[in-house]
Amino acid sequence: MSMTSSNGLSGASLLRQLDYSILQQCMHCGMCLPTCPTYMETKRERNSPRGRISLMRAIADGETPVSKSFADEMYYCLGCLACVTACPAGVNYVELFETSRAEIERTKINETPQRTFWRWLTLEVLFMRPRLLRGVGLLLRFYQQSGIERVVRALHLTRLLPQNLRKLEPQTPRIAASFSDSLIDEIEQPKHTAKYRVALLTGCVQDLVFSDINRDTADVLLANGCEVITPREQSCCGSLHGHNGAPHLAKELARRQLDMFDVEALDAIISNAGGCGSHLKHYGHLLHDDPVYSERAKQWDSKVKDIHEWLVQINFRKPTAPCGTEEVTYHESCHLCHGQKITSQPRAILTAIPGLRLIELPESNWCCGSAGIYNITQPEQSAKLLTRKLDHLEQTKACSVATSNPGCHLQLSFGLRNHLEASCKSVTQPVSLLAAAYRMERGL
Repeated sequence: MSMTSSNGLSGASLLRQLDYSILQQCMHCGMCLPTCPTYMETKRERNSPRGRISLMRAIADGETPVSKSFADEMYYCLGCLACVTACPAGVNYVELFETSRAEIERTKINETPQRTFWRWLTLEVLFMRPRLLRGVGLLLRFYQQSGIERVVRALHLTRLLPQNLRKLEPQTPRIAASFSDSLIDEIEQPKHTAKYRVALLTGCVQDLVFSDINRDTADVLLANGCEVITPREQSCCGSLHGHNGAPHLAKELARRQLDMFDVEALDAIISNAGGCGSHLKHYGHLLHDDPVYSERAKQWDSKVKDIHEWLVQINFRKPTAPCGTEEVTYHESCHLCHGQKITSQPRAILTAIPGLRLIELPESNWCCGSAGIYNITQPEQSAKLLTRKLDHLEQTKACSVATSNPGCHLQLSFGLRNHLEASCKSVTQPVSLLAAAYRMERGL
């Protein structure tokens, strides 16, 4: 495959093709400014949502071309969607943001040989081929568990890596001992008669790194009367591609998901990753002009549920035993709270566990700096946001922090590893704590 394969986008400006009313929604009222992490960092108008929308509109109006400056600005944006929550006019910033990044990739204004290679390797190769991605995961697991990694670090051989990779190496996630397909049967039945039939999405990073959380999710669903269907070798949901200017690949992955699940036969399709879930709920819009998939995609959107959302919807069973953790604070995934508007449900689960005290986290819905691959593309700003988050975690004095997204989980774990004196010692997820409480009931 060529590394310069077609991006599948039209030659006409994508921002000019966009429904102009979307660009006109912004009233420039400024309500978004204090919620935008990049604006609060620089206090520059162009680094704010309304400033970015002004740049988009200038391009759509033909007043200015797509420039390197515009590209840098749109990739400086976290895409955290805090502005969407704050906006009184209901600006569809998600569509503006994703269209702008697609326009940048269409014009190739940011293209360099190195960037082209890494985009090809990740977006077009690894995250389009689940078997290959798991194969790379197996190799990385062997490297980490065999002792080779320890020797490489002890001998400082990481100095041989290019500088950008050398800086990223400490953040390499620990690959799970087993992937989801080994931990969860394709069909699992609850102990008593099933009240619901649901499908479980295992994800890509979630599968490689947090397969135990997928197992916890299945256990919680079973404990609440759900038959759990988990198709084998699931693909990436496409959020990585949609957020990074590759909508043609995001559409292909959406079609794969629709082909893998019998949507009509399911009561719900369960996601336990905030960022993935936000994207998964918009397949209808993504495939709105697809004559084969558009109707199925609309039905899919109505069935996709975040695990916390679903549990509260079905009035989940309150556990009668503790979970082994006495106090916890909660960091909100940006795309769970701002994208999916799910804020009370994870807290309802945490407060339902006997003996568990929930301590509210200051700025709980402020981005931790993970933001997909933001910690790779914008390491300096990401580190500032992580430090801010760690400072707030320390204020709570909680021994553990719960979150609901693999990117946040990895970012917080990395930060806490480098702050051994911190009161907070571990990162978990609400569904894992609920699963632990259910297991304690059975003496497991």
